[in-house]
Amino acid sequence: MTKPLRLHPDRLFPSDPTTRDIARRLHATVRDLPIISPHGHTDPRWFAYDAPFANPAELLIVPDHYAFRMLMSQGVTLDELGVPTVDGSATESDPRVIWRRFAARYYLFRGTPTRMWMDWVFAEAFGIDVQLSADTADHYYDIIDAALKTDAFRPRALFDRYNIEVIATTEGPLDPLDHHRAIRASGWSGKVITAYRPDPVMDPDDPRFMANVQRFCAMTDEDAGSFAGYLRAHEKRRADFRAAGATSTDHGHPSAFTANLSREEVEALYAKVTTSPVTAREAELFRGHMLTEMARMSIEDGMVMQLHPGVHRSHNAAVLARFGKDKGGDIPIAGEFVQALKPLLDAYGNDPRLTLILFTLDEDVYARELAPLAGHYPALKLGPPWWFHDSPEGMRRFRERTTETAGFYNSVGFNDDTRAFLSIPARHDVARRMDCAWLAQLVAEHRLEEDEAFEVARALSYDLVKAAYKL
Repeated sequence: MTKPLRLHPDRLFPSDPTTRDIARRLHATVRDLPIISPHGHTDPRWFAYDAPFANPAELLIVPDHYAFRMLMSQGVTLDELGVPTVDGSATESDPRVIWRRFAARYYLFRGTPTRMWMDWVFAEAFGIDVQLSADTADHYYDIIDAALKTDAFRPRALFDRYNIEVIATTEGPLDPLDHHRAIRASGWSGKVITAYRPDPVMDPDDPRFMANVQRFCAMTDEDAGSFAGYLRAHEKRRADFRAAGATSTDHGHPSAFTANLSREEVEALYAKVTTSPVTAREAELFRGHMLTEMARMSIEDGMVMQLHPGVHRSHNAAVLARFGKDKGGDIPIAGEFVQALKPLLDAYGNDPRLTLILFTLDEDVYARELAPLAGHYPALKLGPPWWFHDSPEGMRRFRERTTETAGFYNSVGFNDDTRAFLSIPARHDVARRMDCAWLAQLVAEHRLEEDEAFEVARALSYDLVKAAYKL
């Protein structure tokens, strides 16, 4: 038996009538603002060549670890979901079969943000009015598949449809940036920029690190045997990325540890990490010093820094071996920032030319460490709830734990950080609703005037992210 799919207009708003009315008024002023997506992992090829998405499974399931990690936890293998393998061995290739497996288990997502995003996509993007289940799987597949064959569902049309003002992809230091050049050469007016993610040439724990550094320096005509040459290679690549629109760098380190070594110390360490196996301490020390070097370069070239620490990447060794990275096996770990960031902050934390945006997966540090740090240092800003906490509850906890110390204006609004293109408007819808609900509570408790709440709602939805990322 099918059930109707309805997106309630008051979803995520307070149940108290007075507070709900305030939230409605606030949301009405920000609901249709343009979307700024300053950090994410969408594929620039989509926008460069504007090819149709292949089918419902390839669009919504196969690339989305939010979708398949839940199914995997309930015994569905990645082979059964068509996830590509490292060695190219066969997995399920029938997209309708993959879709049916997903649909039959869609109930597993009850109460999760993934369910909320997916329902938004089904109802708003594709106009479906019944809930997804085993019984409606083929109905869904046929509607979505037919839509994807039309020009209205090509990437550039969807970019315009959802009023995206700018979107940033994320590329590594070895990327030739050909897709971004193709976007600019195409004459299309959509603004798609890149961001510089140098982790593969900054992390000695990466098995390919030494080969990556050799290639990195070769592509910039610099000497890989010299730390000075290695730094110049970064400077050249940062310039290449800025030419492709980049205003930010991104660093996905295991921790927030920073260091500020003397030139003699770092030259000796560089010689060690690029020629021989290193200890965990040496790898951490090199990453930490390079974060401080990146801060120096950011002051010089104006690029905003983002730090995303605190993840045990690819915790499931068997999945990593068969399917590679980014397959839902990344697990949060405890974070520490006060002592970890001190060497970098001693060097550059008081310089207003630096913007360092901090993210965490350890909510315990919001009130204890991150909000006090951002509420003091001119260089620091708080990134929004990230990854596992990009949810209504996570957004509420973030505001509750950071606003009293850091205020609103030491945060940077919202970014969706997603690989799933159609989830972008869905995620921004959730963020705007939750911020309006939080502001409505402050107004109802006479802690904020309503005219101020309207200003803050716009700032959180649009103004702060443009300012922070220099867009």
